[in-house]
Amino acid sequence: MGRPGRPGHSRTVEGVDALADLDHRIADCRACPRLVDWREEVARTKRAAFADWTYWGRPVPGFGPPDARLLIVGLAPAAHGGNRTGRMFTGDRSGDVLYQALYDVGLASRPTSVTADDGLELYGVRVTSPVHCAPPANKPTPGERDACRPWLSQELRLLRPTLRAVVVLGAFGWQAALPVFAEAGWSVPRPRPAFGHGTRVPLDGLDLFGCYHVSQRNTFTGRLTPAMLRDVLRTAAESAGLPCVNGATGPS
Repeated sequence: MGRPGRPGHSRTVEGVDALADLDHRIADCRACPRLVDWREEVARTKRAAFADWTYWGRPVPGFGPPDARLLIVGLAPAAHGGNRTGRMFTGDRSGDVLYQALYDVGLASRPTSVTADDGLELYGVRVTSPVHCAPPANKPTPGERDACRPWLSQELRLLRPTLRAVVVLGAFGWQAALPVFAEAGWSVPRPRPAFGHGTRVPLDGLDLFGCYHVSQRNTFTGRLTPAMLRDVLRTAAESAGLPCVNGATGPS
């Protein structure tokens, strides 16, 4: 439920159970035929490096405590990352970057995320995405995005009692998330604010932050550096009332 000695809000048993039930229902979803076929085909054929793995091959629910004050919204699980391990941003290069940064600023118990049972804990942070199945070429269609929208809307409603800040990774997640925040009861400005790295938008007691996605294309080219990611996470954590490590930590 959280790290001892860190501030947080207790949740009722009903609230905790409701989020766990949502996660189970997400994992059983078969609403999008193209995504079902793709994720299951990847789980059967595998990647040579993971030939001895039993892939998850299902929708990947959110990960983190039910009383999270900070939410991180990505795009969709990676075919050989979350689709293999069953946990968001786990087992791929994007997850390596994200969890290292969370660890560096004091929001994660360890700097790596390898398997769903590796003992990683997030402190006051939950990670989710607007699309829960791994899509071909990492590109869900608008219809698939819209079909998955009710899951994110329900998750936001359940997190609302404690949620104070959200970091959205990338323009796709930003465009997908803004209407869902409106559905979940927050007042979103009109016209809708454009995505940008470092953008900060206040939404009725919730601060929304934009951040370049932790994709290999962004991190390998230096468009998003570890220092840039840490800065956004640290600012969002402070907005959410979470204690974090100040100053430079880790590589630049």
